[in-house]
Amino acid sequence: MTRVILKVKRLNNNPDLPLPSYQSDGSSGLDLRAAVNKDLTLQPGNIELIPIGLSISLPEGYEAQIRPRSGLALRDGLGFVNSPGTIDADYRGEISVIAINWGKKPLTIKRGERIAQMVISKVSKATVEEVSELDGTKRGEGGFGHSGT
Repeated sequence: MTRVILKVKRLNNNPDLPLPSYQSDGSSGLDLRAAVNKDLTLQPGNIELIPIGLSISLPEGYEAQIRPRSGLALRDGLGFVNSPGTIDADYRGEISVIAINWGKKPLTIKRGERIAQMVISKVSKATVEEVSELDGTKRGEGGFGHSGT
């Protein structure tokens, strides 16, 4: 397992919110908490930008992927419109999540509630090379269910 240094800066005077943390030794994602100033109720189908109250600095060659927490997704229908969200190594602004209520009833987000998880991943850079033909495969151009169930 590779360990990287994740520098975290609290924004907007949020000393009451815990820093991102792993909930178990085997966790892949650091839990992130809502930095809302008052309860925020998401109606079914509504989309809201929810601040996390932090900015980060990642080492070059890494990204942070922001994902919904599975328990909230299953129990309440909380999802993220652009899941996973990507935080690039050179971004220094506030982390926020674009949340949507996929459920059937209103969902209330409270200050300090664990609403997202952040996975730190290594990034590879591609060199783009234009070609007139691609190498062939058995699958070829088949998509959207072509490979089976």
